[in-house]
Amino acid sequence: MITLGVNVDHVATVRQARGIDEPDPVTAAAFAELAGAECITVHLREDRRHIQDRDVEILRRTVKTRLNLEMAATEEMIGIALKVLPDCVTLVPEKREELTTEGGLDVVHLRSTLKEQVATLRQGGMLVSLFIDPDLEQVKASHRVGAQAIELHTGSYCEASDEASRKAELGKLEMAMKAAKKLGLQVNAGHGLNYVNVRDVVALGGIAELNIGHSIVARAVLVGMERAVREMVALLKGG
Repeated sequence: MITLGVNVDHVATVRQARGIDEPDPVTAAAFAELAGAECITVHLREDRRHIQDRDVEILRRTVKTRLNLEMAATEEMIGIALKVLPDCVTLVPEKREELTTEGGLDVVHLRSTLKEQVATLRQGGMLVSLFIDPDLEQVKASHRVGAQAIELHTGSYCEASDEASRKAELGKLEMAMKAAKKLGLQVNAGHGLNYVNVRDVVALGGIAELNIGHSIVARAVLVGMERAVREMVALLKGG
């Protein structure tokens, strides 16, 4: 059964806008878990634009389900992961000027570096996932470098401007998912998913977990975190 990972980064975005201590993403994570989230995801960016080191450290002590730490594949971040020891680490590409993560890791070209980094993280006892575009070569490369899971970037599917394009992107996701499962990789997905477009991704079957942040936090502003998460969980469970 597909599970929901709730990304609470944008709760921290609101907090950082005023430079104060509320709203607290740690509290938001607790409400998300109470509402049925089975994983809490945070992206500790190099520029600390939203999630802070303090958040990750407290979440490691308080999250009751699983903590997924998204991070760039850098020496600093690997050191933090080895200290905090989240349940899962998802390596993502990161550019300072981007508003949000744009595209997946180029595992094919970074395979030598990533192989060493993945091994280091796995030795620390963490499940290692790579955030990649739904491309067969990237799937194969992820397996070769030793990743245990991948997270398929759903951005192109979510941004498709017409039905034909949307179906084509959904087809890429399905093809990548099936290839990854044949290689023994756990398949997660995320980026840009909302209460409407998530249905067809769920219907593909075979995806273990969806990581969703912005649409849930945006809805939570209006109806509260618990209701926003419960509504998304209902969509995932009902297909």
